[in-house]
Amino acid sequence: MAPRPHPFTAFPTVSIKNDRWITEMATKHGMIEPFESSQQRNGVVSYGVSAYGYDMRVASEYRIFTNALSSIIDPKTFDPKSFVEYEGDVCIVPPNSFALARSVEYFRIPRNVMTVTVGKSTYARCGIITNVTPFEPEWEGYVTLEISNTTPLPAKIYSNEGIAQVLFFEGDEAPLVSYKDKKGKYQGQVGVTLPKI
Repeated sequence: MAPRPHPFTAFPTVSIKNDRWITEMATKHGMIEPFESSQQRNGVVSYGVSAYGYDMRVASEYRIFTNALSSIIDPKTFDPKSFVEYEGDVCIVPPNSFALARSVEYFRIPRNVMTVTVGKSTYARCGIITNVTPFEPEWEGYVTLEISNTTPLPAKIYSNEGIAQVLFFEGDEAPLVSYKDKKGKYQGQVGVTLPKI
């Protein structure tokens, strides 16, 4: 009797991509623009390509949430009065509050790749959490960043410096339907993009 195959051998494999792959995809195929080919750390929160990821920067454009007008956060009918717009070299996120921002970099994700993004430890160690949802296959745009200040103190975010690391995972075959195929609602976003239904 032949041995039974391992139960996971029938599933596609996924591999995390290294700095050589990221650099080639960015420089030859425009996956990341602008692209930094090494990690920049001269007195700033680091950004650029690393061994197995890319540290993106936060741009100087922010939406800081406020309860001054007693709005309710409703993802189906989002009220722009829920936040104040701000632009500058440093953004102060109020205690126990939240801001939206966008990346400096524009991303174009290949059809057989999906990303996971994690916040940088420099901010995480200060109680500042950055959340970014996965970049789906063939998604492109500037990244909308969700930045939470979980502390009881005001928190500084430094524009044009690192904010989060993107990890790239390549499947062994492309999906049947990509984000571009399904005409995703956040395709090609250019600024801080609010919730859409």
